[in-house]
Amino acid sequence: MSLSPYLDTTPVMGERIYLHPSCQVIGDVRIGDDSSVWCNTVLRGDVNRIVIGKGSNVQDLSMGHVSHKTPEKPDGSPLIIGDYVTVGHSVILHGCTIGNDCLIGMGSIIMDDVVIPERVMIGAGSLVSPGKVLESGMLYMGHPARAVRALTQEEISYLRYSAEHYIRLKDNYLNKT
Repeated sequence: MSLSPYLDTTPVMGERIYLHPSCQVIGDVRIGDDSSVWCNTVLRGDVNRIVIGKGSNVQDLSMGHVSHKTPEKPDGSPLIIGDYVTVGHSVILHGCTIGNDCLIGMGSIIMDDVVIPERVMIGAGSLVSPGKVLESGMLYMGHPARAVRALTQEEISYLRYSAEHYIRLKDNYLNKT
């Protein structure tokens, strides 16, 4: 089973979601309507919460985790993913916040307390350093990630298209039975 409680907390799933049988969703995780979690992905909400909005997808081999609460940091670092976000293959998301209509490229690492506002594209293999606050409408790339340029209108449109493509894909999986 891909859903597991942690202590007294059980994941909460929205409507029409798809969880691949090989993924693991553990503890305080809330996944919004029409979202999907793909092959061998782990979302571990044990020491803090994970919230995924509607129409988002977390692709194969990705990992989402959180940082615990401390006296110095009473809220810790939850993982918050907005609506219509595409998280590419083999991405690590740790205690960060991602706004609506974003694309996180394959193999990227997004560290604690990063804030990615809406309409941002992170290039494949990028590392966003802890605490960095990005600017909306930009393409970021590199190790560490830096703003490369403003997104074109076509790229901004692609952000929503990518998420909607994964909604259609998960519907195909849900309707196969």
